[in-house]
This record gives sequence, structure tokens and C-alpha cells, in this order.
Amino acid sequence: MALPTYASPLEKIWHYAYLVICGLIFLFLIAPILIVIPLSFNAEPYFTFTEKMLSFDPTGYSTRWYDMLLTFGMVDPEAARDGSWWADAWANAAWINAAKNSVIIGFFSTVLATCLGTLAALGLSRPEMPFRRTIMAVLISPMIVPIIITATGLFFFYSATGLANTYIGIIMAHATLGIPFVIITVTATLVGFDHSLTRAAASLGADPTTTFFKITMPLILPGVISGALFAFVTSFDEVVVVLFVAAHDQQTIPRQMWNGIREQISPAILSVATILVVISIALLTTVELLRRRSERLRGVSPS
Repeated sequence: MALPTYASPLEKIWHYAYLVICGLIFLFLIAPILIVIPLSFNAEPYFTFTEKMLSFDPTGYSTRWYDMLLTFGMVDPEAARDGSWWADAWANAAWINAAKNSVIIGFFSTVLATCLGTLAALGLSRPEMPFRRTIMAVLISPMIVPIIITATGLFFFYSATGLANTYIGIIMAHATLGIPFVIITVTATLVGFDHSLTRAAASLGADPTTTFFKITMPLILPGVISGALFAFVTSFDEVVVVLFVAAHDQQTIPRQMWNGIREQISPAILSVATILVVISIALLTTVELLRRRSERLRGVSPS
């Protein structure tokens, strides 16, 4: 916000001090990302800046660690990069298999979390719903309770029910962690929802199903998609629950990174981190665009 022309000298000093403080906080938060990204292009197998990198010598930079994401675990990584090479990478490369598992688990857990979270938010938005605050507190508790406690409880529950070391169990666990994000975003969207529209639809003869898909869903869709994106990111970034409930061969990207840190230190981890940062920025940009669209649909001008 621009400083008004009639501001006093003290107000001007505070305004610029406020901007400096915000800039320092932003720099503090983004500094790890600013360090990780250039380190992922290090030509040497180190986690520090080399002299060549600091002097901007082109020989100090390389994409070898990004290439390693494709070749690590392959049967014949030195073969000609034709169709058989890519088939070998798709079937045997450790990072590609971890990415496939993360995408599959993230997709199905997001669908499950979005459906259940949207239904819960719709029910909790109704004024006649009894014990709304208590139910809301229980449903969003996975977001508040330390993840190690949730993972331990899931481990014992899955061990007793046979869901341990199964993809269904991992999907359900990740959906449990994603549901609170869907509930919060959809509930926030429903705060500005005009319920007179549903009453008008009912008075015109529309049944509840038609009313939901023709009126309610299009208006709350930005909130639903935003919640789904948060649920997907939560699943894609989760490692503690996977360590407790997944089998040793059910590797996801965060678990592969964890194993890489423990067993074989490699800058390839930094390459994966850079790719995840790019994906996260793209998802956050999508969420912001959906937020602005939701405000336009509700007749609110984006600030």
C-alpha cells in the first residue's frame, strides 16, 4: 500500500521500517530455497559452493545430478538413449519408481480426501448441525496432532487390521492427513455462499442433487480445488507416515530422499528438492488464481 502524502515523519519512518522488516522475514524464509537451487547444479559431489561456482566458472556447473535421477537403478544406464533405454529407466530407475508411487498415492488420496472433506464441510456449514465445533475439532485434529503420534496410531491400527504394507493403507493414511485442508478451504468458501440460491432452486422444483451440481458445486469449486491441491501437496510431501505403514519396496519421493540422506549422500537429493520447489510454486500460483476467481464469483474484488 502506498504511503499517503499527508503522512507524518514518524509514520514515514515506520512505513519504511515495516517494509525492511517484511523483506528480512521474506529473505529468512526463502534463503534455504535460494541456496538449494544453485547447489543442485554443482559439478562436484559436494553440498557446498565450490570455488568454481563462486567465480561463476561454467565448468563448475553441471546437470549431472538431474541426469542421475533418470539413471540411478537402471540396468544399463550407459546404453544409447533410444526407446529401450527409456523403457529401462521407466521400469528400473529408483527415482522414477518413487515418483510414480508418489503420484499414484497422491492422486487417489487426494480424490478420497476431497470427497470426504467436501461432504464434511457441507454438513458442518448447516446451522442445524449438532455439535459442529466438536466435530470440526475432531476432523481437523490430524493437522494439529504431531505427525509422529498419528503415524504411531496408524501403525498399530494397520497392524491389527492387515492394512500395513499395502497401498490402500498408505492412501487412506494420506487422505486422513489431507481431509483437514479440504474442510478448512471449503468451509471458508461456504462462508460467503448465498443459501437463498438453494432455496430458490428448491422452490422452482429442483431436487437436492440437481441443486448441488448446478448451483452449489460451481460456486464452491475454487475452494474444493484449492483444498484438493493442498491435500495432494500434503500427500506428496509426507515421509513419517510412509516410514511407519509402508513396506520397504513402497518408496515415495520423500522416503527416497530420506534414504538417500541416511545411506548415500548425493547432490541428486538437491535436484529433487529443486524440482519439488518448482512444483510447489506452480501449485501455489494455481491456488492464488483460484482464490481470485472465487472472489470474482462472489462479487468481491481481489485485494
